[in-house]
Amino acid sequence: MAEAGSFADRVKQQADIVRVVGEYVRLKKTGKDFSGLCPFHQEKTPSFTVSPIKQIFYCFGCGKGGDVYNFVMDMEKCEFPEAVKVVAEKCGIAIPRQKERSPEERKENQQRSVLVEMHREAQTFFVKQLEGTLEGKAARAYLEDRGLDKDAIARFGIGYAPSGGDSLLRHLKPKYSDKLLVDSGLVSRDQSAGRLFDRFRRRITFPIANESGKIVAFGARALGDDMPKYLNSPETPIYSKSNVLYHMDRAKEGIRREDFAILVEGYMDAIAVAGAGISNVAASCGTSLAEPQIKLLGRFTKRVIVNYDPDTAGQAATERSLSLLLEHDFEVRVLALPPVGNKKADPDLFIRERGKDEYLKLLKEAPPYVDYLIARARQMDLTTGEGKQRALNFLLPYIQKIPSGILRSEWATRVAQQLRIDEPLLRSALSKAAKERRSEIKSGPELIGRAAKPVERRLIRMLAEAQGFRLELARHLQDAHLYHGLETEKIFAALVIASLSGQPVQATEVGAALEERDRRLLFEILFEEANEPTWEEAMSCIEALQHRQAERELADVQRSIEANPAAPEMRGLLEKKQELMRRLAAAR
Repeated sequence: MAEAGSFADRVKQQADIVRVVGEYVRLKKTGKDFSGLCPFHQEKTPSFTVSPIKQIFYCFGCGKGGDVYNFVMDMEKCEFPEAVKVVAEKCGIAIPRQKERSPEERKENQQRSVLVEMHREAQTFFVKQLEGTLEGKAARAYLEDRGLDKDAIARFGIGYAPSGGDSLLRHLKPKYSDKLLVDSGLVSRDQSAGRLFDRFRRRITFPIANESGKIVAFGARALGDDMPKYLNSPETPIYSKSNVLYHMDRAKEGIRREDFAILVEGYMDAIAVAGAGISNVAASCGTSLAEPQIKLLGRFTKRVIVNYDPDTAGQAATERSLSLLLEHDFEVRVLALPPVGNKKADPDLFIRERGKDEYLKLLKEAPPYVDYLIARARQMDLTTGEGKQRALNFLLPYIQKIPSGILRSEWATRVAQQLRIDEPLLRSALSKAAKERRSEIKSGPELIGRAAKPVERRLIRMLAEAQGFRLELARHLQDAHLYHGLETEKIFAALVIASLSGQPVQATEVGAALEERDRRLLFEILFEEANEPTWEEAMSCIEALQHRQAERELADVQRSIEANPAAPEMRGLLEKKQELMRRLAAAR
């Protein structure tokens, strides 16, 4: 790669491969060479060797080998020109300035350098305001209340933008032109009066660095009731929010080491997770991921745990991010944190209230995105065919993005079980949608199924008309929860309540308590031709429902077993599985 006499060749000749590799791998001298644990695969016994004489490396375990550039390209997930720059910088070798193609390019490069310097000065200013002013004292009290001590505040470079409105402007104005001040995004211009003023006022500031660690923007949280609560720098020549992830400059080594990234929404979430000693965390700062951010992540890992806020906006951001991550072949899990008391918990609140160990436990148990999405679909109304169709159309775009046919097949089985849809019909509908390149399923009666199974229709008729045993039948159904989760659940619930009241059941009164679709179904069933009901027939119908309930429970238990829980829980699940299988066998 490095042509003789080129700058790359000169760097390679001067570089010390042991020194460069030693920044990534703990090396130990073994004879004339050095050895350590290979960074490219998991191992307990060192098989990775570096030769200072030959200036090469080789792993006898996975077969990776090459020169210093090969090593840096693999570790940093970068191309050759970038690897040359990285090695030169690590070895203190001056990089020759590239010839600029035009005066415009030279001007743009100079502007970017100045804007980076302005942000460095602004950071120093904000930190001093936090540390040495009365307003800063109030901001420090707020941060301490959020669980951040002095060391954490310093570690993450947190500062404070005063409320005056022109404090930073007055600090920067002697050195920089009005145009540069506005271009930086640190200063805004009043459109009517043309007056300049600070963009960030009475706000706690969080420096946003690019991947190389240079501050290129700020996020700021209002200290009072000012809106918006969070305000970011605008797009500038040095900052594009779709290209930067907060904390990525510090997280990349941890992400590479652990081979997965934790994605959170905001600054405080990233700070809370990193402050708990979990370094492989980055934040998308309130927005769903953009493609450049995903490509940035992909340089260090292909495994991600998405841990966005549990509110509606956070769920929407999670789902949008999942689509892009799947398109780029990421292995994705989703951590939806449980509430803390009566509050929905983001990572910051959860770690402060429940602690690092509990967060780590849930992180390890985070389910694959498949289970998260099916759980979201099950929150929809699945008691109607139309509701099932909406749930399917929610899931379909994600199913279509799965590159593996085996995984798509597994999805179909799990979706059919969870949504209680006939699996062959579901597969047929999915296949048809894929062939026609549709992002929704046009489901007809054959997929949705008849509005109620025959056994359900017969029991509904009995609850409405069987004077002799209606009360006992209602008790059986309610005590065993046999109608829960059925499409006809709302009709059963209304009839059971009416039957248990001890008063004669009036179909019109029961119908009045139902929605239009359920009311129509009730009257359709009541007008069907039917034999006189008997208790023996009622018990036979109840046994059929019990059998279906046991099958659903068995499917749920099997999915829990496949998640490979801890030993005590696994034992309980296996015992439950055996019990359900015995019940089903006895009923045959």
